[in-house]
Amino acid sequence: MIFIKIFVLLSLATLSISSYAGNENEHFWGVHQGGITNGEQTQTYFISFDMVSNNREDLIKLLQSWTLTAAEITNGPEKLNPHLSPDEPSLESGAAVGLSPKGLTITFGFGPSLFEKNGEDRYGIAKNRPEALVDLPRFPGDQLNIERTGGDISIQVSANDPQFVEYAVRKFAKIANGVAEIKWAQTGFNGSFKKGDTPRNQMGFKDGTMNIDVTKPDLMNKFVWVGNEGPEWMRGGSYLVVRQIRISLAHWDDMKTSFQEETIGREKVSGAPIGKKGEFDMLELEAADEQGNVITNENSHAAMAAPETNNGAQILRRAFSYDNGVAKIAERWPPWKQLVTFDAGLFFEAFQRDPRTGFMKIFARMSQIDMLNQFTTHVAGGIYACPPGVTKGQFIGQQLFIN
Repeated sequence: MIFIKIFVLLSLATLSISSYAGNENEHFWGVHQGGITNGEQTQTYFISFDMVSNNREDLIKLLQSWTLTAAEITNGPEKLNPHLSPDEPSLESGAAVGLSPKGLTITFGFGPSLFEKNGEDRYGIAKNRPEALVDLPRFPGDQLNIERTGGDISIQVSANDPQFVEYAVRKFAKIANGVAEIKWAQTGFNGSFKKGDTPRNQMGFKDGTMNIDVTKPDLMNKFVWVGNEGPEWMRGGSYLVVRQIRISLAHWDDMKTSFQEETIGREKVSGAPIGKKGEFDMLELEAADEQGNVITNENSHAAMAAPETNNGAQILRRAFSYDNGVAKIAERWPPWKQLVTFDAGLFFEAFQRDPRTGFMKIFARMSQIDMLNQFTTHVAGGIYACPPGVTKGQFIGQQLFIN
């Protein structure tokens, strides 16, 4: 079992919450984990691990090492210079020398299989599994690759520098060597955008207009942060659902703009609801034209995701585009041929207080009748319990191991 030596931690800092992640450091210590309330960065790397050691102490030491490393690398590049020896491997790869974290955030999550796997309680924590950490059902249209689904522990690293993100992920993987192994991973990106702007996805539409305002504590407490209904170790944390959604971009690009807008339920350029001017104008699903026809299709993506059509259910949505190059893929539309095309789409993330009343409630209907389904296929994903933030001197999920 090999663990990397951890250097002295930097000074205690509180978690910063902003609407946009710029080049400033997003310090690791705080009430909540980073990567949830801060603005979306331009680069992300989601990676899922399976434990190979069944020893409880090995799991605890791994989480301790990961915690110290996360705190170290989010606080700046000055501690990242490699201490080279001609006779020994360096503890640092050197890939981050001269680079800045640029808004780096690190978010840890625990999958259902960490608590019980194949009927075995490997770490004596099965009794502490939250009721809300359910196994996701199979939704209509799912084509999830079992090798790219779930995992014991997830880590998401996001920042505005792709090399720094990749450097951090490799560092976590090296620490895990001999104790946990990589199960699956996915990178993602956002285009550069100005503070206050909504990122635009590969389909050409603004992505995330109708989202929870993270600056309003009442909304965050109602829909995102786990309250007293959860076990003590999860209070102040959140549940993460991730889905890799492949989009038939070439097929989508062949559609008329008017049909694209009807499918999404918004104007393509402005992001406004159909027939309106501003991106954040109210989505009036009952509004009709002079002939009495409803303006926004009831099966459009915006209508299907709206709180008013889901009994008020809301999730905190974070999303990145992804592009894995090209692959041979079977079309989901006539003539259903196989072709080499872009293996690209959306890496979707939803943070919520309870996935049973959040993602699962909303997506149960969307997976059946959302107009966008003819262009999308869910091919990977998972669900994870993301504990609250960490106080200096503790490690991520520490209370989970207090019997």
